[in-house]
Amino acid sequence: MNRRVPIFHHALAAIATAICTTGAFAGGAVAAAADPALFDMLASQNGDGWIKAEAEILTAWEDTGSDALNLIQQRGEDALDQGDYVAAIGHLTALTDHAPDHAMGFQLRGMAFWLNGDYGPAAADLARALTLEPRQYLALTQLGTMLEELGDIDRAADALRRSLSINPHQQDARDAAARLDTADSGTSI
Repeated sequence: MNRRVPIFHHALAAIATAICTTGAFAGGAVAAAADPALFDMLASQNGDGWIKAEAEILTAWEDTGSDALNLIQQRGEDALDQGDYVAAIGHLTALTDHAPDHAMGFQLRGMAFWLNGDYGPAAADLARALTLEPRQYLALTQLGTMLEELGDIDRAADALRRSLSINPHQQDARDAAARLDTADSGTSI
């Protein structure tokens, strides 16, 4: 088992490097369903138009295009909320099997894997989500948090910075980035 851990860390580091240096994992990206202008509004530091933009982006990302698949996704999210990660993985696997171009499905299943302690499959799903939608800031924030847990501070900070460049209004990501910047500079609070 000790032999697998370093291999896993190297694999996760390779995935993180690919994501953080290219903006997506190897492969072609699928066009986002959300209006690109919404991302400009989301990144704005002025006013509160970003709130509407964020809601519209999330609504577009959540829609699978199928009522049946939306229901499966909702069941997966409900299982996540209830802490039943195995059930969430099951529902979200059904979703990703039937909607292989739905980035949100991979991001959600990546979260379920991560919360279940399955970092390898979580990293693979986050990579797939970012291949499909390079602006999937939820996946970038999740990747940053995962890398921080594994002690890869530089790549964690990079993933969080990228996430915040897309959506600077994520308080958890801002707090994590500040914590990592403090750790990196050696300053204690």
